[in-house]
Amino acid sequence: MAELKTKKNTASVEKFLNNVADEQRRKDCFRLLQIMKTETNAEPAMWGTSIVGFGRHQYKYESGRELEWFLTGFSPRKQDLTLYIMGGLERYPSLMKKLGKHKTGKSCLYIKKLEDVDLPTLKQLIKESIADFAKLKK
Repeated sequence: MAELKTKKNTASVEKFLNNVADEQRRKDCFRLLQIMKTETNAEPAMWGTSIVGFGRHQYKYESGRELEWFLTGFSPRKQDLTLYIMGGLERYPSLMKKLGKHKTGKSCLYIKKLEDVDLPTLKQLIKESIADFAKLKK
């Protein structure tokens, strides 16, 4: 079985974010860094070469394979700022309606700019998703 490439490492989060070419995206990343740090009570860490993750948990597949993963995180992708909300976004229909301009995948939230979303709603989404995910793992 192939080894997972996206692992927690000791690379500098600040250095990574300072290298984001687009100035607005870079500012949004540093703002999101502070939001996630506050809402998770966790220090950020690089996961792979392009994801800033917070917290961690052991994930076990039905096959029995286990891996370590972050609880929430983000990545400044070229197209969008991608936020990873573990446990899925379909659990939060009322928050998603209030959030503002965004797109979604199962556990990915795609935002062009932080100014496009309601920050109190985003903070609540992050906080609730972590609390709910912890309940699922018990």
